[in-house]
Amino acid sequence: MFIGHFAVGFAARRWAPRASLPLLVLGPNLLDALWPVFLTLGIESVRIDPGNTAVTPLDLRDYPWSHSLAMAVVWSALAAFFAWMGLRQIRVALVLAALVFSHWILDFVTHRPDMPLYPGSATYLGLGLWNSKIGTVIVEGAMFAAGVWLYARSTRPKDRTGTWSLVGMVATLLLFYAVNMLGPPPPSVRAIPVATFVLFAIFLSWSWWIDRHREAA
Repeated sequence: MFIGHFAVGFAARRWAPRASLPLLVLGPNLLDALWPVFLTLGIESVRIDPGNTAVTPLDLRDYPWSHSLAMAVVWSALAAFFAWMGLRQIRVALVLAALVFSHWILDFVTHRPDMPLYPGSATYLGLGLWNSKIGTVIVEGAMFAAGVWLYARSTRPKDRTGTWSLVGMVATLLLFYAVNMLGPPPPSVRAIPVATFVLFAIFLSWSWWIDRHREAA
C-alpha cells in the first residue's frame, strides 16, 4: 500500500490537532522507512519478481525486522516512547503508536501471505488484495479521498500557499501512485532503497511546508 498509508496520516490530524503533519505522515510510513535501511545494511532482502502480484513486482518475503507483526508492535511502542519523551503529549504519543501499527494492518490486507509473525517465524500472513489491481485502486483511492478530506476539514489555510501546497502534494502522490501501478519494475534491487529515501525526503519536506501554511480549524 502507498497512498493508503498517507491517507491514514492525513486523517489522523483530526484526532491529534497539535501534532505536526510530518510526524503524522511518518507514523504510518515508518515501517517502509526502516525497510530500505535494513536492505542497505543487508539485514533484509528483496527480489524483483514481475508477476509476484498484480500490483507489485517485488518478492517481499524477507523483511522480518521491519514488517513482522511482533516488530510492528515494537516499533509502535518505541515511536510512542520517543514522541512522549520529546513532546510530553500523551495523546500525540498514543496516536503515533496507532499510526505506526496501522501500517502492518493495511499491509496485512494488501500483501499476499509474506508477512511473518516474528523474526524467524515460519508462519506468514496476508489477505492478498494486491492480487487485484482494480480492487487495490478502489480501496486505496477511497481511503486517500477520505483522509485528505478529513485533513482539509481539520485545518484551514493561512494563505494561498496553504491551499496550493496541499493540492500539489495530493496531486503528486496520485501521480507517483499511477506510475507505480502502470510503470515498469525497478531497474535493480540497489535502486529500491535509493528511490525510497528520495521519496520520503520529498514528501516529509513537503508535509513540513504544508504545516507552516495551515492551522487547526
